[in-house]
Amino acid sequence: MPYHGFPAVTPPGGIGNRLLAALPASDLDLLRPELEMVPLDQDALLSRAGDQIEYVFFPHSGAISLMIDMADGQTVATAAIGREGAVGLLSVLGPSPSAATAVVHAAGTAARIPASRFHAAFNRSLAIRHAVQKYTRAMLVQFQLGSACNALHPVEARMARWLLQLRDRIDHDVLPLTQQALSQILGVRRTTVTLLMRNLRARGAIRSEQRGRIEIDRSRLAAAACECHGVMRLEVEEIFSMNTAGSRQAILADDERISGVELDDAM
Repeated sequence: MPYHGFPAVTPPGGIGNRLLAALPASDLDLLRPELEMVPLDQDALLSRAGDQIEYVFFPHSGAISLMIDMADGQTVATAAIGREGAVGLLSVLGPSPSAATAVVHAAGTAARIPASRFHAAFNRSLAIRHAVQKYTRAMLVQFQLGSACNALHPVEARMARWLLQLRDRIDHDVLPLTQQALSQILGVRRTTVTLLMRNLRARGAIRSEQRGRIEIDRSRLAAAACECHGVMRLEVEEIFSMNTAGSRQAILADDERISGVELDDAM
């Protein structure tokens, strides 16, 4: 059975964002009058670190990275967000500057709502509060595991994990990424990315790279990645699963099957 990343959810009414689609109709109606569809242009900044959060974005397609900017100009990505989540949800905790810069790394569309309006609906709706709490938990796991991954895992495994995370969110094997963007995501020099790309191409994990497009082989890339990708993916899927145990078993079995295919191919 082929792997297809996170499921696309477009129920009647055209709601492609999974957090919004999971809300009961009456709770979604609290948000609907204030939601507006906006394009997510490649490399656009949805928010900057240090700025007040003005909007909450619910992506319907595309992929966004949360970036930490250091004083010396270096950057590193801490989380990836697509149609399974939202950017700016922590604004419900009260007015505060954004801790990260949100960068669009794969173009798409999103539903946008002023943060103040979302906060008002959050206070009125138990379902919205529950959705925010569950998604925040998944994001905390991504932050915590990402920190451990950055400290403990080889950079090649980290790059494979990031390519898979972006692939999950756009559900396509051709990723709109340049080597410069990858160096900023990983917090390494571009020369390091060039060497890693060469290594992954030799392993068949990257099929081609040209003009800001990286074509991957998902199964071989999964074999090169660390276990963090599977754990992060599992946390996201458990937000939406009615059968948590079944979801966990299915996802773990899928990752084991994909890695097994690569091992068989290598023998």
